[in-house]
Amino acid sequence: MNHALPGEDLIEAGLRDLREGRESIAGLLVAIGSPRLRRLGLDLPADLPSNPEHRLYHLLAKDNSDSAHSRYNAYIRRLVSYERAAECVSR
Repeated sequence: MNHALPGEDLIEAGLRDLREGRESIAGLLVAIGSPRLRRLGLDLPADLPSNPEHRLYHLLAKDNSDSAHSRYNAYIRRLVSYERAAECVSR
């Protein structure tokens, strides 16, 4: 991976959590982006969590239900930012 990409730390943490079987914000985010991330060449585990969008939202709501929606959107924006930057680098 290229450590200069935005959100790289989050993606790396998510990959680590998925490989170790931990449900985390980062892991669920990587699961959400898995189709595009695989096309970018990332090696993701074969068995990913089902319904990662809902699970991520519920995980965020456990911590603070008032801000769950805005934090969910912020995490999705970080994922998309990483994916776009990775696509530009791979061209």
